[in-house]
Amino acid sequence: MTEYYMDFFNTYIIGNVQILFQLYFFVKFLNRKVTFSVYLLFVVCAVIIFHFVSGGTIVEFGVFVFLFTVSGILLYHVNFKSALLYAALVVEIMQLCFGIINSLFSILYPLLFSAFHNIANIVFMLVGELVSLILAGFCYYMVYRYFSCYTVIEMQYMFMVFIPILMIFIMDEYIHSIVYGWTIIIESDGIMKNEYLINHWQMLIIQLLGMASLFCILFAYKKLLQSFQLSTELSLLEQKEHSLNQYVEEAKSHYEKTKSFRHDIKNHIAVVKELLQVGKTEQAIQYIGDMADMAEELFFPCSTNNPVVDILVGNKLGIAKNMGINVDCSLLLPYPCSLRDIDICIILSNALDNAIHACKNMDVNTEKYIHIAGRIQGDFLMMEIENSYQGKEIFKKGTGLSNIKMVAEKYNGAISIKTQGRIFVLHVLLIISQHSENISQQID
Repeated sequence: MTEYYMDFFNTYIIGNVQILFQLYFFVKFLNRKVTFSVYLLFVVCAVIIFHFVSGGTIVEFGVFVFLFTVSGILLYHVNFKSALLYAALVVEIMQLCFGIINSLFSILYPLLFSAFHNIANIVFMLVGELVSLILAGFCYYMVYRYFSCYTVIEMQYMFMVFIPILMIFIMDEYIHSIVYGWTIIIESDGIMKNEYLINHWQMLIIQLLGMASLFCILFAYKKLLQSFQLSTELSLLEQKEHSLNQYVEEAKSHYEKTKSFRHDIKNHIAVVKELLQVGKTEQAIQYIGDMADMAEELFFPCSTNNPVVDILVGNKLGIAKNMGINVDCSLLLPYPCSLRDIDICIILSNALDNAIHACKNMDVNTEKYIHIAGRIQGDFLMMEIENSYQGKEIFKKGTGLSNIKMVAEKYNGAISIKTQGRIFVLHVLLIISQHSENISQQID
């Protein structure tokens, strides 16, 4: 009768505690909240599973992984890969933790049997279950803190983790069935025997190595994903810098043309004066028209006091105008100064790309505009990019804003974002106190 109650306690009481423990952390991994009704549903499912499926088998592992995966998809609306990966993790960690503690207590059992002969079985069972849950909770916490931040895009590589996890479980279960698969007999002296000599130290080491391997796989997976992400961001930055360097070269060329035009302007005026003096008015007018065309080529649609930025903003606003977007620019920048042209261009190119993209996605009959403003106030350079956008879309920070933030922090500044109705406003603040002398000269 005692054995019946112990089996019932182990299977249904401790089993349900395990499944609810796993459910709690599974939901935390998915950044969701579990309700009482879900707990109740899992208890019912667990009782049915424990009744028809024997414990510690690959079938049980598969059933529980399936149960968690389905619940993640149907109840918490997460993608299949996320649900499957975290389902396998919670089940595998619980199995390994109970395996580690069972092996450890199998070593300690003969040592304490003589001292606690009457209550050794019950005490070891209760303490073993408690310690196993504590160890599992610690492992779950480590996974939650350091390895549960994967995005949907990163989950495309999840089978790099899932397959090794499955392999660890299968190997652990295979070794466990070989070593403990025979009928265990407890002798009067408290020593557990079976048809083969069991090396519990060896099993303990195998279980510990399995757990260590699991965390090594998670760590390697995280580092690999970080490497992929950094590689992608580096590629984007290289493309952006290459594009901005082209703007720099174009600005230099534009500057040389302007310098040449200014150098020749006296000669042009002299020619016009001579034509007018000899009465060749029509030729003088035609010559002046040619001069106007030359000047038009040197005209910046937006004059920011920085020739490189003028080229960049001019090109971006030209693209916006061709798309039917109203543009306005009242931006004044310090020049020359220690603010790198490329850094300023990174801010404005990303901001304008985002603004153009937002306006492009708006309905046809809605007003579309982009307004750029900026001024120097004391030791601060403040820029504002305002644009219309759909308003109903959920705003997500992408690589563009990350690049802007990175540049702002480089100059001990910051960015802020404000949305109201169909208006999106980006503020960028740069601290330029170290350039105060140059700035004051430009303002004067």
